[in-house]
Amino acid sequence: MNREEADEYLYCAMDIGQLLLMSGAEVNRVEDTVTRIMNAAGVPDVEVFSITSTITATAHLGDFQTVTQMRRIYGVRTDMHRIEELNQLSRNICSRHPSPASIRREIAQIRAAQPINSGVMFLGYALVSGSFALFFGGDMHDFIASALIGVLLFFFEKALARLTSNHLMTALLWSAMGGFLAQIAVMTGIGHHADLISIGNIMLYIPGVAFTNSIRDLFIGDTITGVIRFLESLLLAGIIAVGFTISGRLF
Repeated sequence: MNREEADEYLYCAMDIGQLLLMSGAEVNRVEDTVTRIMNAAGVPDVEVFSITSTITATAHLGDFQTVTQMRRIYGVRTDMHRIEELNQLSRNICSRHPSPASIRREIAQIRAAQPINSGVMFLGYALVSGSFALFFGGDMHDFIASALIGVLLFFFEKALARLTSNHLMTALLWSAMGGFLAQIAVMTGIGHHADLISIGNIMLYIPGVAFTNSIRDLFIGDTITGVIRFLESLLLAGIIAVGFTISGRLF
């Protein structure tokens, strides 16, 4: 394989790795995917290093020739469906050996795919919020109040996404709005326990997947990524607590 072909395949592999990280995949999955794609393309010697915000890969072509590329990762958001599609694409590349142009078309289709229907999403927000309010001891009034607030927070989150890409600022404003709406629900008689309503809403934003991945990364030896994700999860959880506390103190 010449340098130009290796560069094209590595570019496609890095695109897939970038989308995987942006969708919340583990770094070892990203490193393994890029390595396997390049091996399938005919480059047996590949070095890939990834953390939550960066991927760097070098393909060794022999005769002291190397190809190196890097990606900077922004806007991580868990999307299991996209991860599944990217995994399937990488398997197809390894088994069928398509051309770089064909791979780029597949990547463009995955990138352009529409997210889950909004109707399904806000129904999920309502059910999760209401169910956890009941689970932690609330009554049917709290269930209804938490479910309604969950729907409102879904639309509020979408509005915030258009205004800022700062994940922590979004979490602070989102949680403050959730606490504020919980207090309003109790004051108007829709709900009975503001704390239980808030617990139901908090569960929508708790970084459970990121925290689980951080522990997994630590156990398999990806210490840097594990520590970064662990600290990010703790910081996000703290920001959420601060937001709900601010709204509670104001009332």
